Amino acid sequence: MSLVLPALHEQLRQDGFAFVAAGTMQELLGAGSLPDWAVFAASWNELAPDTYLASVGRHRRRRHAVFSADAEGIRRLAHQPHYQSKTYNTLQGDIRRWFEPVTAEGPSLRRILDFCHGFFGALAPLVTHWHVEVHQFRIEARADQAGEPTPEGVHRDGVDYVLVLLVGRTNIESGTTTIHAADGHLLGSFTLTRPFDAALVDDARVFHGVTGVTPVDPTQPAHRDVLVVTFRAVTESDA
Repeated sequence: MSLVLPALHEQLRQDGFAFVAAGTMQELLGAGSLPDWAVFAASWNELAPDTYLASVGRHRRRRHAVFSADAEGIRRLAHQPHYQSKTYNTLQGDIRRWFEPVTAEGPSLRRILDFCHGFFGALAPLVTHWHVEVHQFRIEARADQAGEPTPEGVHRDGVDYVLVLLVGRTNIESGTTTIHAADGHLLGSFTLTRPFDAALVDDARVFHGVTGVTPVDPTQPAHRDVLVVTFRAVTESDA
């Protein structure tokens, strides 16, 4: 692992993104430090419907939490809404969206947050304080309608860095992540297929999207579960 982190840092500096295969990501997180992983993954079965997206005919479940990260560590903040401007989310921008809070705050989530803090912090050593948001997503695919992991289309999140970690896929196909330059041309693509497959993204430099997912067997439940963690540098204007 001594060579993996520098290589991933260099890849983000050069390309603005990196795909990390499951085995490598497990080693980076430390498999032994995730004793509650099975319980953590099972918590996706308890996500609440995204009523904002349901109002426009899409099907997604999610939970959300906000943290603060600095030299003293990572602390969970009081529950608050998720907000994006229409600059970054043309479908649901300029809305203060309240979601049910994340409840699975055990060793797995803490280790993932610690990894992100160290990894993204090394890319921006002058940043002393980060605003961190955690999103649990379940995208549901139905026989008559594909599930849309990014219903807003190819986009940026309006943060500095993003981790997308696959937790599980059940009875789905497709769901390919695409990375784009500001002018729209394709920089790369990959599909998260195994638990712990991950994408690391420099959100200030590249755009990303995910193709729709469809059921392999349309008579059975079908869904894609991911954890998304975003890091945004806190500036004086945030005070």
